[in-house]
Amino acid sequence: MKCHFCGREIEKGTGIMYVLNDGTVLWFCSHKCLRNWQLGRNPRKLKWARARM
Repeated sequence: MKCHFCGREIEKGTGIMYVLNDGTVLWFCSHKCLRNWQLGRNPRKLKWARARM
């Protein structure tokens, strides 16, 4: 599976699972990615995050 924010591969048994009220499950590789997503940042504008389409 891939990180919802930066697009990096997440190894099985690691990462952070974030569940929205509508039941959608989002996976993040680190707290850094989760926090940047919560703040509404665009991963395309960050050099360390891969461009997502």
